[in-house]
Amino acid sequence: MEFRAAIVIVFLSCLSCAVCYDYKTVLQKSLLFYEAQRSGKLPADQKVKWRADSALNDKGRNGEDLTGGYYDAGDYVKFGFPMAFTATVLSWNILDHEKAYTKAGVLEDGRKAIKWATDYLIKCHVGDNQLYGQVGLGQLDHDSWTRPEDMTMERPAFMINASAPGTDLAGETAAAMAAASLVFKSVNATYSALLLKHARQLFDFANNYRGKYSDAITDANTFYPSSNYPDELAWGAAWMYRATGEKKYMSVVDEIYPTIQYWDGFSWDDKKGGLDLLLATLTGQSTYLDKLKSYCDYQFTKTTKTPKGLIYYSDSANLRSVNNLLLICLEAAERGINADSYRKEAKKQIDYMLGDSGFSYVVGIGNNYPTHAHHRSSSCPDHPAECGWSFFNSDLKNYHMVEGAIVGGPGANDSYIDTRKDAPHNEVACDFNAAFQSCIAILVELGY
Repeated sequence: MEFRAAIVIVFLSCLSCAVCYDYKTVLQKSLLFYEAQRSGKLPADQKVKWRADSALNDKGRNGEDLTGGYYDAGDYVKFGFPMAFTATVLSWNILDHEKAYTKAGVLEDGRKAIKWATDYLIKCHVGDNQLYGQVGLGQLDHDSWTRPEDMTMERPAFMINASAPGTDLAGETAAAMAAASLVFKSVNATYSALLLKHARQLFDFANNYRGKYSDAITDANTFYPSSNYPDELAWGAAWMYRATGEKKYMSVVDEIYPTIQYWDGFSWDDKKGGLDLLLATLTGQSTYLDKLKSYCDYQFTKTTKTPKGLIYYSDSANLRSVNNLLLICLEAAERGINADSYRKEAKKQIDYMLGDSGFSYVVGIGNNYPTHAHHRSSSCPDHPAECGWSFFNSDLKNYHMVEGAIVGGPGANDSYIDTRKDAPHNEVACDFNAAFQSCIAILVELGY
């Protein structure tokens, strides 16, 4: 009887979804994507074997070592602003959902993904009020289609400083350092202390010299222009308070929050949703949760959806925006806000991405997934074979699989063509996976 009962339970659980997905495998593969994005000297335990050392001559204006970090997307520019955001989100997720990473057997891989970013960000912080925020010229980089190991173009470095400030960049980098310091506090106290030291200096830089980073690093304007900086200042202050418990940081939040309280959303450029979650946890005040409830209720019920049910914001990288929303609302559910309905809708959206739509938008997941992702390093054949625009324009599949990467996603009518030529729908990026991976980890922890 017990055996029959077990079979019935498994059968009924699989009836509850169109397809039952192995979220632990998805979490594992998302971390492989970050390995594929590594720049610099690769470690001996590198799992993604089709990648090799690259950009070993990345240097600052005065010859500082700026090797390492992550290539941003399908290109090879290292944009500090979205990279710091990625590190903050990954740190936040592991900090609050470590059990999920343990269940999936990837806790150490998760920490390594964070450290690959923070090691680089430490290198970029070359003075109390000096932070490199970009390596590589956007358009020059985009003019070639080749392996990162074969790059020959100029890769200049750009910084913010006291005379050309970037509160948003410095504030987000401080948040990343502070959040990561908590991740490593119990496993590497020395590294944790180093991160917190840099976080303090960076936050002071952000607070004392205010301005938009993309006004100082003008090349970033074409790719990651900042809309404003107060949200990153408050976000950085809240993370500093969580890491230190020092009230001076909360006083900055109190100063800034009234000016941004209606800036709902969460992305590399907008921190309000994450800030409300963080402040709800740090202060216990219900006003932050009330704002999150209004936001999530509206997004889930009023936002346009595709015929197959995907929340639809934009024809460019829509899945990035959807996953950012889902992360905020899943975290709101963790804090008791409409937990059942938010989790049900979030799972429905995630499952659409994994294959309920008839196509998986995550490379290597399911039987029908992108084979022509707009991603240079995975698309190119191994050396000494040639890569280039003729290959880019061909119908040949990518030579390698960038496992775990989520692409930009379908259009308003669920339409999608798997081609490298369509970057808005088929490019991948580090910040795309940050919220996606975080949502997957929450589903793993919940036991779905």
